[in-house]
Amino acid sequence: MKQSSPIAEPAGQNLVKVISNLCFSVFVFAVLIFTVIAITYKSPDPWLESAPAMTNFFTQSENATFKNDNSILRTGEDLQLSQGPPAPSITEASIERVEGKISELEPACSEISPGSVNCSDPRVLIAIEKFNLRAFRSIAFLEYQTPVGGSKLDECDVAWRFRNKKEKSWRKYRDFRRFKIGIGENCTYRVVHPGGWHSGVNARRPRIQSSAKPSALVRDNEINDTIPTLGSGVDFRKGRYLYYSRGGDYCKGVNHLMWSMLCGLGEAVYLNRTFVLDLSMCLPGTYSTTGKDEEGKDFRYYFDFEHLKEVASIVEEGEFIRGWKRWDRTHRKKVPVRKVPTYKVTPMQLKGDKRTVIWRQFDAPEPENYWYRVCEGRAERYIKRPWHAIWKSKRLMNIVTEISGRMDWDFDAVHVVRGEKAQNKELWPHLDSDTSPESLVAKLGGMVQPGRNLYVATNEPFYNYFDKLRSHYKVHLLEDYKELWGNTSEWYNETRMLNDGKPVEFDGFMRVAVDTEVLYRAKIRVETFYNLTADCKDGVNAC
Repeated sequence: MKQSSPIAEPAGQNLVKVISNLCFSVFVFAVLIFTVIAITYKSPDPWLESAPAMTNFFTQSENATFKNDNSILRTGEDLQLSQGPPAPSITEASIERVEGKISELEPACSEISPGSVNCSDPRVLIAIEKFNLRAFRSIAFLEYQTPVGGSKLDECDVAWRFRNKKEKSWRKYRDFRRFKIGIGENCTYRVVHPGGWHSGVNARRPRIQSSAKPSALVRDNEINDTIPTLGSGVDFRKGRYLYYSRGGDYCKGVNHLMWSMLCGLGEAVYLNRTFVLDLSMCLPGTYSTTGKDEEGKDFRYYFDFEHLKEVASIVEEGEFIRGWKRWDRTHRKKVPVRKVPTYKVTPMQLKGDKRTVIWRQFDAPEPENYWYRVCEGRAERYIKRPWHAIWKSKRLMNIVTEISGRMDWDFDAVHVVRGEKAQNKELWPHLDSDTSPESLVAKLGGMVQPGRNLYVATNEPFYNYFDKLRSHYKVHLLEDYKELWGNTSEWYNETRMLNDGKPVEFDGFMRVAVDTEVLYRAKIRVETFYNLTADCKDGVNAC
């Protein structure tokens, strides 16, 4: 008996199998690629990592703090998380629209006197606006005041508000300059010569004298970082507050403090409560001139309290405690309080609590007493840190703007990390020689054009260390601008007002903040690591 041959499968079924196998192979390959990327990807910003990753980062280092590498923390305006768009800027198109509206006012050439300019003529402002757009391309011009007369008949002083395009926040700054005005073709005005930063003194806004003691202090009326008062009586009882007592975060690094404070602010948002903020900070010894931790520093020296008040529900700790005591003194029924002795009580467990005050206490030993522990584990899914709420101090940013403006916003910069790192040959064997004056001249020669303004952001303590660069560039160091925080400066006067009339030191953290922000505004930026040296930023084998 013959054996029957197997029945051949239809061609359609074979095609379906081939397509299915191919699709499955593509799917497996895509999953493999995604997995590899997920495992090897490293976020460029440590603040964007998960809470467990940050916790591990804190606790693995000595005393659970960041290693000091003379870098500055990034805040809300750096991460582009600020709320609302910046104000619209003046453009060539907007200038042309205004120019078209006043074209009928065009006078005969005989009506314009050579050597004399009517600064209130709107065409003078148009000429200045056009010049500024060409000269300062990194600046967004927001609004101008009407020009006024300068010291000569052909000079006009004008003030304007602006922001730097590299700054993500919508804060405005002021400049006022003197321009020499001439007559161009077809009886139009043109800028013959622009003045330097803040040269147009006749257009400067009048200074407002503060009524606070001492009476000679000057207040910047564009900064409102006064402490809001808390309502008395029944108002306090109806409020809902989240109060964190001081924990182990105090006197740690400023990055550590911000990570923890934003955890508290995030929990307050989640619980729909007002966060009680302690404005008294502790400056770590790494940033103090004494090398020791210094308590009693005002939060407003370093961060923008006005912006924080606008975007978050907060109350200053002293005002909060006074309101609480005032209520207890005048009412038989005390303020209902829930004391939370451990961070292990999650925000989700507190969500339904209706008591006036939720008081988190951090009395356990380190690292159990860190504020940021509240946001770990399951809480990470619910608590979102409000990065947009924290901006750098506008007083410090005014110094940054002043330095950049004095270089006409046309400068390059190099970041030269030296200090203790240059002396540690074990971790950075080549850093000292790679950042020597001779090496700097040789390496910068291929990156920065000779004759350029060169800002050097550095922790090198010796001012004359960079003298060899001066024959090649117009070198600028932070110390060249020390009058901006000296005892005749606006910064000095304004910070004294925050400190009950006592002078405030321009400390190491402020220096690093200003240095870094000026560095960010350079047209060409040269970094120490990967540009000047092949040593790893975090030491040997850490690249």
